[in-house]
Amino acid sequence: MLNCEMGMGKTFDIGLERLVGGSEFSIGSAINTMNSGKNEGSAMRAGARTEASELDAIRGALRGTFFLETFGCQMNDHDSEKVAGVLLSRGYTQVASPESASLILYNTCSIREKAAQKVFSRLGEFGLTENAGRIIGVLGCVAQQEGEEIFKRAPWVSLVCGSASYSKLPELLAQVEAGNQRVTGLDTDTDETFETEITRRDNPWRAYLTIIEGCDKACSYCVVPYTRGPERSRASDSILREVRQLAELGYSEVQLLGQTVNSYKDPTPRKMRFSELLLAVAEAAGIRRVRFTTSHPSDFTEDIVDAIDSQPKLCNHVHLPVQSGSSRVLRAMQRTYSREEYLEKIRMIRGAKRAISITTDIIVGFPGETDEDLAETLSLVDAVKYDNMFSFKYSPRPHTPSLAMSDLISEEEKGRRLALLQEKQRAIQTARHLTMVGEKFELLVSGKSRRENQWSGHTSCHRVINFSSQEQALLGKYVQVRVTGATPNSLVGEQAL
Repeated sequence: MLNCEMGMGKTFDIGLERLVGGSEFSIGSAINTMNSGKNEGSAMRAGARTEASELDAIRGALRGTFFLETFGCQMNDHDSEKVAGVLLSRGYTQVASPESASLILYNTCSIREKAAQKVFSRLGEFGLTENAGRIIGVLGCVAQQEGEEIFKRAPWVSLVCGSASYSKLPELLAQVEAGNQRVTGLDTDTDETFETEITRRDNPWRAYLTIIEGCDKACSYCVVPYTRGPERSRASDSILREVRQLAELGYSEVQLLGQTVNSYKDPTPRKMRFSELLLAVAEAAGIRRVRFTTSHPSDFTEDIVDAIDSQPKLCNHVHLPVQSGSSRVLRAMQRTYSREEYLEKIRMIRGAKRAISITTDIIVGFPGETDEDLAETLSLVDAVKYDNMFSFKYSPRPHTPSLAMSDLISEEEKGRRLALLQEKQRAIQTARHLTMVGEKFELLVSGKSRRENQWSGHTSCHRVINFSSQEQALLGKYVQVRVTGATPNSLVGEQAL
């Protein structure tokens, strides 16, 4: 399961005007045409930079303005890149606020109850009279989960579209623009989810690629199989073609995405294993780092560790959600592995030649979880010593088996258990970070502080380092940084010249 408790995602605000002169982003790095895997001519155009004449045509055919707000995980962020690309190609221009938009879209997450509530809170800011000619649409997991019920709860919504239907967004928008007040795109079992004509890239150095969509694991608390459908893997040749195109456009880091990314099964005659795909992606000229998330423990095999060991371009970080340290609770969650089997996966990763950082997800307060179960989770955290953790209170979700379970835990008790878990993890991270003082790491610089000469970036093992440097224009560059200090959540350093 991807980390979806990141609150409200960033608002994408790179408008069409930023793609034509006067911008630090090249046209190619902000928009690239995606191949459909079905039309080779389209595939050849996929990596090409948009010609000025084409942009003039887009400008001349402007249909309106759009505002897009994203909630949730990396896959939602990448989905929004696809949606923005489709809209820009249709002549829309992006604006920074819903008040100045003719089309308002919310790309939603339903993994946690709080995220879904935020969406309906946003919708509640509008009304049948207040939206005055605007088109309002709900996209993503909440759209798939609630379907046409959204029209009943918010009659001013005109479009409800799940993530698997984004390739059909132009025709759905055409229906809305023609005056249809209730348009839906709610298919889930389709391979077309991977391909949209244009993807607008919001990060000029790291690119997301979805390689597997949906989930077959059927965990008792998880709504993903319902909102995103069954597992469908993207063809390996399509993935590798896009990676090469991204490298040609200047991207040096790619991150492969999936609800269970390591469950990837190549649908082509080549039948590449996930580990083979990782190595093939790393071999693309110009690619310097390859990340992947999120892995499922049941499908995490030794060949993945061997691949990370053999290829330095594969980042030495594995996100391996455990959810609970109690085998009894894991059975109730239908997680398909026991505590002992999970710890065997950890031993396999720790046995690698490279030091691989491990992060995880944990849920507390699952129905029927006892104090003894919680103690087992805390002892597992002590044993593994995760480099980072995303921890949550159990959140009942629609269409999941856990809704029928008894022995519910109160919100107050769930909060107490979460605090215990987070306190333990904070101590572990503090201790681990202190051991790194004096070490040197290579960073991809991705952030600049308002403070002079202060920068930030990620190591290949996914640690954040805030560092000082007298150099200028470091964004997008790889630099060596020596760690001089530590906090529970990040490291502090200085550039090592």
